[in-house]
Amino acid sequence: MSIQQENIEKLVARREAARLGGGQKRIDAQHQKGKMTARERLALLLDEGSFEEYDMFVQHRCTNFGMEKQHFDGDGVVTGSGTIDGRPVYVAAQDFTVSGGSLSKTMAEKICKVMDLAVRTGAPFICLNDSGGARIQEGVDALAGYGEIFERNILASGVVPQISGIFGPCAGGAVYSPALTDFTVMVKNTSYMFLTGPAVVKSVLGENVTQEELGGASVHASKSGVTHFAAENEEEGIRTIRRLLGFLPQNNLEEAPRRETADPAARVDDALNEIIPDNPNQAYDMYQVIRSIVDDGDFLEIHKEFAKNIIIGFAHMGGRSVGIVANQPKVLAGVLDINSSRKAARFVRFCDAFNIPLVSLVDVPGFLPGTQQEYGAVITNGAKLLYAYGEATVPKVTVELRKSYGGSYIVMSSKHLRADLVYAWPSAQIAVMGADGAVNVLYAKDIKAVEDPAAQEGIRAQKKAEYEELFNNPYQAAQKGYVDDVIEPRNTRWRIIRALEFLAGKRQTVPAKKHDNLPL
Repeated sequence: MSIQQENIEKLVARREAARLGGGQKRIDAQHQKGKMTARERLALLLDEGSFEEYDMFVQHRCTNFGMEKQHFDGDGVVTGSGTIDGRPVYVAAQDFTVSGGSLSKTMAEKICKVMDLAVRTGAPFICLNDSGGARIQEGVDALAGYGEIFERNILASGVVPQISGIFGPCAGGAVYSPALTDFTVMVKNTSYMFLTGPAVVKSVLGENVTQEELGGASVHASKSGVTHFAAENEEEGIRTIRRLLGFLPQNNLEEAPRRETADPAARVDDALNEIIPDNPNQAYDMYQVIRSIVDDGDFLEIHKEFAKNIIIGFAHMGGRSVGIVANQPKVLAGVLDINSSRKAARFVRFCDAFNIPLVSLVDVPGFLPGTQQEYGAVITNGAKLLYAYGEATVPKVTVELRKSYGGSYIVMSSKHLRADLVYAWPSAQIAVMGADGAVNVLYAKDIKAVEDPAAQEGIRAQKKAEYEELFNNPYQAAQKGYVDDVIEPRNTRWRIIRALEFLAGKRQTVPAKKHDNLPL
């Protein structure tokens, strides 16, 4: 055998060993937990045969606590590039079979390398997290590694889409990278995120709590809003990432890819003409409106279980990717509150950063009242959504469906926040407040001046009818140019698609500045 052939065989053998990570025994243990390995996840995520691995032979450089006696090629993370639906992406997948996926300095360097390449080439970055945290044996070097990753998350923000998949533990400082990325996917029962674990919580606060109760996928999907998707299993989580990317551009200088559809742009839906109840206090389901107007009824909802009084997500309209923000009358009457405001604000800013037009469907009676909301800074959080809409320069199309009262009218992508086109259904009610509240303010003295309760109710009913005649329709706003047109509900899809076509070449700038100062 020639020396060259012998070297090639050594290379092949070393590659095979590297692909086993921490070894077959640890791979089996991973499977027994219902989890895939890093390489199995990447094989499912990327187009078949497209993965190009980098730094397979990198090893840690730690010489403390006996670490110099054991090395694994790759050092606990698999990094490289590949394609998803033919489009390039850069990836990092932590390998729990090597030192529990704990972060070393060299591991961080591997991740930073592909993040730099993602920004340099204008391609999305996806990180699949499954790690015990910082590698304690490396001390400050491990912390420095996290800091280097965080800095790159920050610099890449708004430049390329960043997606985190949480497929195992993610604790302590490790949680900040996913928090800095655009979207996070968790898996129920096998992944968790928290800054301090159950043992610390018990020792400091005396609380008994499990990992799942403290930071499981269901908790972060419904209570904290930390995660955008809670998948039933890893396969669903990976499918979600692939599907999500189909709505997004490669970077901030491109537009999202158009998608062919057989759904006619001019399709009408007569059911929309009947969807608004006669009783203004009766709810209806905004999902019906969304599914009616988007291509093929296909809607990818973001934050489905969190702040359900507002709906956000991606769809295609006329083949064009759009971000949809819609109040949900079925939950808290569709009011805005702390959580719904920050949920929608983050989404609006993402769409604006990546050239995705915004479609807003409005039925909002106001902001949720109460001490809990005021003490929790509903003012500041409401201002986040106001700010996000006001600074956005992508095409913005708004449809006023029913209630649109007070400050919430302004906040929900009104003409005053540079919405390009505002349509209203005939059922739209655009006013400072509803009729009952307005009458109590405007005619309080007239009502109190009459002693007979029946007469009081007669005055109240008369004044309420006058107020409703004046404001419980969209025409006063239309007369002032705040509404561009009053449309038949059944034509909503066609009007939005046509508006987006005309707005496709929109160019709008904001005053020169170092950066803005978003109310946080």
